[in-house]
Amino acid sequence: MKYTLSVAMGPLEHLTGLARTAEEVGFDSIALPDSLFYMEKQAADYPYTPDGSRMWNAETPWVDPLIAAASMGAATSTLRFYTNVMKLGSRNPLLLARQVGSVANLTNNRFGFGVGIGWAPEEFEWCGVPFAKRGARVDEMIEVLKLVLGGGMVEFHGEFYDFARLQMSPAPSQPVPFYVGGHTPVALKRAARVGDGWTSAMMTCAQLAETVTSINKLRAEYGR
Repeated sequence: MKYTLSVAMGPLEHLTGLARTAEEVGFDSIALPDSLFYMEKQAADYPYTPDGSRMWNAETPWVDPLIAAASMGAATSTLRFYTNVMKLGSRNPLLLARQVGSVANLTNNRFGFGVGIGWAPEEFEWCGVPFAKRGARVDEMIEVLKLVLGGGMVEFHGEFYDFARLQMSPAPSQPVPFYVGGHTPVALKRAARVGDGWTSAMMTCAQLAETVTSINKLRAEYGR
């Protein structure tokens, strides 16, 4: 059995101490959430509460999970770090590949990349990315990220992203595992098709068991 400490919405000055203590008492990993900003009025319901409201406010502290992982990784030696999950949809995959590769290298491969699309239209639009076609765009982003993180000179020509031969060095010395989040049928298919694992949010044990069964069936269909 492995144990993960979920660190969310706590004071930033406690993060390094939490990581050291978690390692000392036997935790295997720390999971870090992601939120870009707090919009005063939300255009869409938050998908993980019964009434669609957010369980934090404008003053709740957040830290970029990749920066937090690098900081806590410097204070520990065995603890692993996961994003749970980083919202890909509003970000640029090449910039993100540089950041993820840096964290993987700085932590000596103690990093797993939990990814999702993102639920808030504002985070897309205010960061200059259309909310439309977000699922297809994120599928392509995952392709780009894995390609670039794999190392060497690479190129990509897709519907949303297009670049000639480039290389980011150093590449991680081990493949960065991708854990795909989401509860919808489309998200579960994505996890089964391209993920090294799946990550959930606020589900009961019964819901988890049912979902894992569904993912295993999908994995079999994809030959994975």
